[in-house]
Amino acid sequence: MTTPSKPLIVFSHGNSFPASTYNVLFQHLQARGFEVRAIEKFGHDPAYPVTSNWPHLVQQLADFTAQQVEASGEGAYLVGHSLGGYLSFMCAARHPILDGRPLRGVLLLDSPLIGGWRATALSVAKRAKLVGSVSPGVISRKRKNQWFDKDEVLAHFRGKKTFAKWDDAMLRDYIEHGTHDAASSSEGQRLLSFDRNVETAIYNTLPDNLEQLIKHHPLACPVAFIGGLQSSEIKQVGMALTEKITKGRLMMLDGSHLFPMEKPLATAAAIEAALRNLGA
Repeated sequence: MTTPSKPLIVFSHGNSFPASTYNVLFQHLQARGFEVRAIEKFGHDPAYPVTSNWPHLVQQLADFTAQQVEASGEGAYLVGHSLGGYLSFMCAARHPILDGRPLRGVLLLDSPLIGGWRATALSVAKRAKLVGSVSPGVISRKRKNQWFDKDEVLAHFRGKKTFAKWDDAMLRDYIEHGTHDAASSSEGQRLLSFDRNVETAIYNTLPDNLEQLIKHHPLACPVAFIGGLQSSEIKQVGMALTEKITKGRLMMLDGSHLFPMEKPLATAAAIEAALRNLGA
């Protein structure tokens, strides 16, 4: 009698947070019977550059997922947080079958789909080269990116409102894997690993074509959404297109846009419930 293989999750990270930041979440998911695989950092491989609407990042996810499907013999669930949710959604639309196996479903973690007048406004801002003045790239391009040591990094992020409610183990993983030792002492001892210029480029090339994409490439797998009750991103983007695509498969958790980092155990339970509902 053969042992059934574990359902495969290909997880995609949020902008500026390498996949290893989510190690605690991955451990909880693995304890719940899932196999988790992830690209460590989008946007840093020159073979998959950051351009408008992220076609190369989508291709990077498709190529990686095909490799994981081939290795496991399982169709994959695409689960993504923020940036990762958008990439997962677009990958499923453009690549419904990878390595001969259909994708099993998509789960968006606080990745509200941009549509309607907001997408039109975004497109205009991008064409007019004004998006850099209104996107989060305004902040990311000036982000502090060097410190004396890990203790200084920890103190820096703990003092920021965005990180104040993070699970302690996840914050420490971010410091361990989201920063690295400098090559020379003149740079400072500890540097940010996710290039802030890449982070800014990702923000400034947000997709404005999601409605056109699914018009020409209707999704062949179900989509679900888990959001944060205090998410400012949901308030900014709205939920109209997300509600249309998910067909009622919506769940909300207490927390901000970064709820996976704030409540990894609750997030893992919610992901399991959502994926079981999709057929895992």
